[in-house]
Amino acid sequence: MSATGSKSGGAGIGFALREDLRAHDEAAIRRIADATAFFRPDEVDVACELVRERLDRGPASGYEFVLADDAPAPPGQPPARLLAYACFGPIACTVGSYDLYWIIVDPAYQGRGLGRLLIDAVEQRVRAAAGRKVYIETSSLPRYTPTQRFYERCGYILEARLPDFYQPGDDKLVYAKTVGPASPGQ
Repeated sequence: MSATGSKSGGAGIGFALREDLRAHDEAAIRRIADATAFFRPDEVDVACELVRERLDRGPASGYEFVLADDAPAPPGQPPARLLAYACFGPIACTVGSYDLYWIIVDPAYQGRGLGRLLIDAVEQRVRAAAGRKVYIETSSLPRYTPTQRFYERCGYILEARLPDFYQPGDDKLVYAKTVGPASPGQ
């Protein structure tokens, strides 16, 4: 499934959504994760590990992806460039609960609606799979305040705070949003 659209923040950009993960996406995901300067090298390694897991095991991995590329290039032009992505999947031993593991937008394209586009796409896919709730975890460090506000603008509610989870002074914040029926069959 794909969608196309255009958002602008100064210069206009075109984009195309896709779900099919490609081998070269691992390097692109590493590039955009590094570019944010939010993640430690071991965290970036985990993001790339999920790409490899999906490529190796397919849907059995439990990891789903929605990727946003710049508009497909005309013949003779460089190939589309990955601008943003989200990785999500069902939470084991739950009925209809999903984790949004990663959502990252290349810093050069932030503020142009790609993050919201990806969140909406994830929620749509979760609903289509009879999912009911999406959970997102993030850090409490001050540099994550814009991330926390973004989740809140998207309708997510802070449901839990685990003090000193990541390291002393760095709490784990768990946001959640109901996106489907409260229970199966409703």
